[in-house]
Amino acid sequence: MAATRILLAGGGTGGHLYPALNLADAFGRLAPDLECVFLGGRRGLEARVLPDAGYRFRLLPLQPLYRHRPWRNWRLFASAPAVLAGVRRAFRDFDPALVVGTGGYVAAPALAGARLRRVPSAIQEQNAAPGLVTRLFAPGVDQIHLGYPEAEARLRVRDRKRLRALGNPVAPGGGGGGAVGFDWPPGRNLLVFGGSQGALGLNRAFLRDLEWAAQRSEAWPDGVSVVWIAGPAHADRVSARVSALPFAHRVRVVPYIDDLGRQLDGVALALCRAGAMSLAELCAVGRPAVLVPLPTSVGGHQLTNARALARAGAAELREETALEPGDLWSTCRAILADDARLGGMSAAAASRGRPDAALAIAREMLNLLDRAAA
Repeated sequence: MAATRILLAGGGTGGHLYPALNLADAFGRLAPDLECVFLGGRRGLEARVLPDAGYRFRLLPLQPLYRHRPWRNWRLFASAPAVLAGVRRAFRDFDPALVVGTGGYVAAPALAGARLRRVPSAIQEQNAAPGLVTRLFAPGVDQIHLGYPEAEARLRVRDRKRLRALGNPVAPGGGGGGAVGFDWPPGRNLLVFGGSQGALGLNRAFLRDLEWAAQRSEAWPDGVSVVWIAGPAHADRVSARVSALPFAHRVRVVPYIDDLGRQLDGVALALCRAGAMSLAELCAVGRPAVLVPLPTSVGGHQLTNARALARAGAAELREETALEPGDLWSTCRAILADDARLGGMSAAAASRGRPDAALAIAREMLNLLDRAAA
């Protein structure tokens, strides 16, 4: 007898791919007899990650949608027949009993295929501002799982019972407690990071702030260290600039930290972008942040995410285009020096944390699968 399969479709970036992988892990823990298979794009991160993830998968020749340069969308239309043929083959070969979309362009044809074949379907939306695929397909899917409760007001769904705000599915362990590998300095650590590849704008802004502090001969705060994930392409350049500062020994620049989401127990405060999954991992272990959203994020998703956490008291928001020299470092330093402020922000972050979200979402989807099979 063929295994019951769940098709997970999401990718392009880690923010869409890793929620799908975390859900697959949760399905495996709750229902080992199920098989999870993946649908992704040849151009996305999934093309590098899925071959080593241990799941069967198919990659489609997807092309990006250029919203502000529509004349470039000819490739999107030219690739449509091959994409549709790939979806048909995936449904024929995998015969999924449930389709789950976690965002990115690949989720749209997968959810459309589920609807045409009357296969139960669900969406996991990571951001406070739902993406285009979620907005288009939410009215017709069986379940919609939200990472942020604020997203509900932005969706046109008649049956609100299909909406659940269970948080974003972080990796097992939720951000600490057992992962080993990185040697955090003692004391209070400020973690600076902009994603797996770093963030050039954030790197430049924080480097400018540290040089500003050095020019003013500011004393370094007691017991505070900086761990700066500058990204593989930027780490050498950033490290060279930092080495010329009088407090260089208090700033550790690294290109990358493997499995960062499981190692956040060594962090007191983060200075980072506002990607949904990064924030979910921080909140899962109650770590507050100073957020500098990516100004070019699609639909302003990162700014909306940051505003939601700032309103909850878990973060401070600084927009990159409005930064003045010293702004980021002064803000971080003030928070780290104020026990009450740091403690309050940590508690607020923990209140938004959902370390068991992947299991909770997987249980709801398995209930949907059971009802469909009854």
